[in-house]
Amino acid sequence: MLINTKFHGEINITPDQIWSFPKGLPGFEEEREFVLLPIEGNQVFQVLQSTKTTEIAFIVANPYTWADDYTFDIDEPTMELLEINKEEDIFVLGVLSVRQPFSASTINLQAPLIFQIHNRKAKQMILNDNRFILRYPIGNYPEKGAN
Repeated sequence: MLINTKFHGEINITPDQIWSFPKGLPGFEEEREFVLLPIEGNQVFQVLQSTKTTEIAFIVANPYTWADDYTFDIDEPTMELLEINKEEDIFVLGVLSVRQPFSASTINLQAPLIFQIHNRKAKQMILNDNRFILRYPIGNYPEKGAN
């Protein structure tokens, strides 16, 4: 299937690359299918691209790259929606707010993206936890993000 993307132009994707967000994303409830795309020459960041709307694409990264003490409980509705049985079933990404210079960018720790590996379902879960902030600074990412 061919899709138009914000950063990669027109690309061909296969059904097994699609992540289903059954309830969409907050503010983008009609956007239900996304793909994760690499950023050439960069192993830290990826693009979460809508398969439907070219302009809807988010830069995402592993939040543990910057906040190794990042921990939260997944609520029961999310566990049920994504059919999570064990921690190994999932991975977590955070959405960046990209700024200039790039080192001024931040990652959202207040609303992680939860991905269920086996059924390819995902959800952005809003945390009711004030330990982590909405705009966590990424700073000089090459040193921190190289692991």
